[in-house]
Amino acid sequence: MSTHSSGDPTTAAPAAAAPSRSASAAFARLGGEDDQQVWSDLCHQESVDEDSFLALPHLTAIATGRAPGEPQEAVLMAGLIASAADEEHTARYAGEVSALLPVARRLLDAATDHPPTFVYLLQCVLAFEGERVWSAGRLEGLFVQEYEIECPHCTSELFIAFGDHGTFAAAGDYVTADPARAELLPADPATLGPLPARLHRAASRAGHAQVALGLTYLFGRATCPDCGAAFAVAEQVEER
Repeated sequence: MSTHSSGDPTTAAPAAAAPSRSASAAFARLGGEDDQQVWSDLCHQESVDEDSFLALPHLTAIATGRAPGEPQEAVLMAGLIASAADEEHTARYAGEVSALLPVARRLLDAATDHPPTFVYLLQCVLAFEGERVWSAGRLEGLFVQEYEIECPHCTSELFIAFGDHGTFAAAGDYVTADPARAELLPADPATLGPLPARLHRAASRAGHAQVALGLTYLFGRATCPDCGAAFAVAEQVEER
């Protein structure tokens, strides 16, 4: 999921601009039997561009019940967009974001059955709060139970796994082959920093034990099986 904004305030559209004709037509179709197809069309290629930001008022209206459509889908799409916002976009759409945040928090509190939805909504809450690192797709490895990173010392491509195959750093594809592995050192939840601790508490309260466990590996340490160097996993995930 790309999270790149236009990044150039000099080329940004004025606040009164509207989404493209195709996007406007898609929003107009919401509220009927083909809503899922409409959302699929609106999130085509899951990229963020200037037209995406222009859709934020429409998504806010849907999320707050002022327009037809599924609030959760609107929040998820708006969260993706907000995660790519620069300072200029953040200021321009501050009103929309302030309206979206409480909706996202309510949806997050209710997301107790499906780990991917919980993680996506958690990223949305962070995006609406202005966090621009972990809101930008970097938590999604928690429900995949895997991160692909690079060793900061020898640049080997590593897989950080904490799922059904075990918990380890592997120097290659561990599903179809048997690469060198090294055990992971999870963080103690009591020693997590403010943001990781908050995420861990949220996952634990929602009953997402595997997500909470994954956070201890994400914010823990690993040893490269190729060069033997130890490093912080989260720092390498941030580099991706």
